[in-house]
Amino acid sequence: MARPDYQLFDRNTRALIFGMQVNAAQRMLDFDYCCKREKPSVAAIVDPGKTELSKFFFGTKEIFIPVYPDIQSALSSHPDIDVAINFASYRSAYETSLSALESAQIRTLVIIAEGIPERFSRHLRAVALKNGKVIIGPATVGGLAAGAFKIGNTGGTIDNIVSAKLHRAGSVGFVSKSGGMSNEAYNIIARNTDGLYEGIAIGGDAYPGSYLLEHLIRYEANPAIKMLVCLGEVGGEEEWRIYDAVKSGKIKKPLVMWVTGTSLGHMPKGIQFGHAGAKADAKRETAEAKNAALAEIGVIVPKSFDDFDKAIKETFDRLVASGKHTAIPEVQAPPIPMNYKEAAARNLVRRPTNFTCTISDDSGDELLYAGHKISKVISENYSIGDVIGLLWFKEKLPVWAAQFIEMVVKLSADHGPCVSGAHNTIVTARAGKDLMSSVATGILTIGPRFGGAVAGAALHFKNAFEAKMTPSEFIADMKKKNIKVQGIGHRIKSLKNPDMRVVLLKKFASENFPKTPLLNYALEVEKLTTAKKDTLILNVDGAIGVLAVDMMQGLGWTEERIKSVIDSGGLNGLFLLGRTIGFVGHYMDQSRLKADLYRHPWEDVLYDLPPVVS
Repeated sequence: MARPDYQLFDRNTRALIFGMQVNAAQRMLDFDYCCKREKPSVAAIVDPGKTELSKFFFGTKEIFIPVYPDIQSALSSHPDIDVAINFASYRSAYETSLSALESAQIRTLVIIAEGIPERFSRHLRAVALKNGKVIIGPATVGGLAAGAFKIGNTGGTIDNIVSAKLHRAGSVGFVSKSGGMSNEAYNIIARNTDGLYEGIAIGGDAYPGSYLLEHLIRYEANPAIKMLVCLGEVGGEEEWRIYDAVKSGKIKKPLVMWVTGTSLGHMPKGIQFGHAGAKADAKRETAEAKNAALAEIGVIVPKSFDDFDKAIKETFDRLVASGKHTAIPEVQAPPIPMNYKEAAARNLVRRPTNFTCTISDDSGDELLYAGHKISKVISENYSIGDVIGLLWFKEKLPVWAAQFIEMVVKLSADHGPCVSGAHNTIVTARAGKDLMSSVATGILTIGPRFGGAVAGAALHFKNAFEAKMTPSEFIADMKKKNIKVQGIGHRIKSLKNPDMRVVLLKKFASENFPKTPLLNYALEVEKLTTAKKDTLILNVDGAIGVLAVDMMQGLGWTEERIKSVIDSGGLNGLFLLGRTIGFVGHYMDQSRLKADLYRHPWEDVLYDLPPVVS
């Protein structure tokens, strides 16, 4: 059923919001839920150039509100929208407001921005009058229909909404220029009557889109509104229009009104209050003159604003006593769940976390690596080995240990284009894939036969050493289990043609490690394996693995801690980290070369199929 002209909003009112005003939209939805509306009042949001769904809460339930690139798209998709709330800045508010007014759907336009040029405001009002529409604003917080619809941030927090009885309709119609004074008036009305029916702040600009009187006339025509309350202000002719309406009988309902600005007479001449029109250039525009004239024709005018609440209460009590109105009973408002972030900020909730991080923290003022500020890491020139120590082992390692880790990363950074990881990276790069995809194919090749033997070698040698097996017993045991000793063997390197990486690692360890018992044990094993075949040397994976264990023992770590590092595969991370540097290099190399798609040559494939079927 269509709403009568005197009623701007009801419980079925649907609005679009121009501008991605997330907080304002959520407050409107919270008000809807508090009023027990069945359908959210926010139908759409217009954010120029965007088309998406934005998630909000409707009570405890999450809902999506569509976001449209322009006003017409929103209106065509939602024919039930008849209110536009314009949060555009004063620079674009005129154009967007005009667009909304030109739509047949929009009955009420709210303009939040202040500072719109006066000629634009006048033109918008003229368009609205011509088309039978109502403008609230500019320079307004809006207004609300209690228990039905709220504009943006009007009314303050949800606690204030409930305490001011705004979650259900009362019987008082209120209008003022000031949004801040409106919120105060809502509370005053709630404490001294059965509550507000509708409240509007027309805005403080000199040329508003609608006048105080126009809203009072609407309230006069609305049978649900039994008394009127109005706050005027110094300056302008608004209050004299109300004077004429009351005197001529257009307004018959009890009207409590106060014109603010009575202190102006005690201030220097020409001073202006916060609103653009709040200044008196003639005696007729002063608050004293307006208040006195209104009182003479029967408007209930208190002696001062301090008595505003008493005047409202006395008027309402007389209305009820006369039998013309029965006070509307209280209604319990449903509790609005507090947003988690707000509740957490006020220490009102606790919940178990889904993630635990013990190595870094970026939630404070400065990023921390295991308790070390990033500014300290940089200013004191921590090495890559130091950073790895912090993020992998949660401590700043001594210089020798940090240097060993950094040495491992350098030595394992690349081993040419022919090893499986680099080969895969190159082939993927030549297929036209991106850096991430190409490097990922190389990383996924790391395993027991390529780079992933570091942890396996550490485990094999450590277990044998701690079991007090002799090198020959260890070899025999592994052969019996049909398990290859990880960390032993190289395709081309041998005792006569040593792997320089292993030579460098052994030299560094002998000069810097407190002791190297596991390396020594591995070298004894190497003597036996190379006696059988010259290439069964301790390879780079094996050297890194056993020296990593010697490093951890040299640091005084417990066996439990060492075991956890090995079992987690963390030692393979040294190879992974280092070799990734090379993979990135190979990708960049192929990009520079603009290499074509790689296709493996047919002559390099043995085709061994069953005979051709005739």
